[in-house]
Parts: sequence; structure tokens; C-alpha cells
Amino acid sequence: MNTEHNLPNQSNKVWAAYAAAIWSFIFAIISFYWGLGGMIGVDTLGEGIKELALSGDTEIMVMVWITGVLKVLAGVLALALVQDWGRRLPHRLLAFGAGTAGLFFTSYGLANAVQHLLMVTGQMPLARMLGTLSAVQWHLFFWDPFWFLGGVFFVLATRRFGRRTA
Repeated sequence: MNTEHNLPNQSNKVWAAYAAAIWSFIFAIISFYWGLGGMIGVDTLGEGIKELALSGDTEIMVMVWITGVLKVLAGVLALALVQDWGRRLPHRLLAFGAGTAGLFFTSYGLANAVQHLLMVTGQMPLARMLGTLSAVQWHLFFWDPFWFLGGVFFVLATRRFGRRTA
């Protein structure tokens, strides 16, 4: 039997984990850029957050660094699903962590999209921290789908991880 046909199937099983890791690391880089004082893109988050960033607010800076570290850890978690070193970690713990991350990211993206859609359509007032319709639109059409996409990557990676190790 020709085993060459099995190789693409194996790579098909891991693409979601690598996509989840890349998503996480890109997201972490953005956080660290902002944590170092970078301002490109901060206005897409909302006027209130932009004001806090411009003033160098300690709480927002700590939050940005913490979320950056958490995003790196999420990327490492995604890689653990497909790397040999990840086999040394408890299977259930990896599956639980990655699955929980996927459900959280997906739910967060969806819930925010619903809230921001209600704001755009005038069914709900603009959140004070967002401040402008432009910021709400950035969230609705960029940030919310970005969170959702990361969640989908983690959910798919977790499903394939369970099948691979079952």
C-alpha cells in the first residue's frame, strides 16, 4: 500500500492548530506593540481606550501586557496539540485548555458582534469607552470577527487533537 497518500491527510489534521498558534502570536505582537507605547490602531479600539493609552494609564498598560502574555500562552497551547513536546503534557488538560480557549474566543467574538450590531443599528447606545460609531464599526467588522476566527481555529484544533490521540 502506498503511504504517500496518507501524508497529506496527516498535515490536514494539524493546520488548525498552527493557524490558532499564528493567530495567537499575531494578536500578542499587537498587544506588546501597544504595551511599548505604539499607537497605530489604538483608535480602532475606542475613544476611551485611546485616551487611557495616550495618558499612559498604568491599569490599561498592565492589562495590555497581561493580555499579551496570555495570547503567547494560547499560542504555545495550540502548538502543544501538534508538537512532540506536547505529548508529554496531560492529554485531557490540553484538550480542556484548547477547547475552553476556543469556546471563549468564539463566544466573545459573537457576543461582541451582537452588541456592536445593536449599537450600529441604534438599538443600543454607544458604549462610553467606544465613543464613536467608527470605533463600533471597527469592532463589528474587524475585531469581533478576528476573535471569532481565532476561536474557530482553537475549536477545530481541539477536535482534531481528540481524533488524533483517540
